[in-house]
Amino acid sequence: MENQSKHPLTDQVVNIIDQIRPYLQSDGGDIRFVNITEDNVVQVELQGACHSCPMATQTMRNGVEATILKYIPEIKSVVAINL
Repeated sequence: MENQSKHPLTDQVVNIIDQIRPYLQSDGGDIRFVNITEDNVVQVELQGACHSCPMATQTMRNGVEATILKYIPEIKSVVAINL
């Protein structure tokens, strides 16, 4: 977690996650930003209903990852570290 504050894209990614969060919370889930790796992979943790949902992979790709990549093309991918 120490490196996350040093990555130049952290604030932008966290801002987008904060905008996505209400949609996940409306279904009983949540998302937590964990880190951005040196090769620009965003790591998140799905929580609540999202953690055990059979559609979690779909939510990650079509919702979370697609939104982050749309606004921050420097990001290579988004992965849930608890899937």
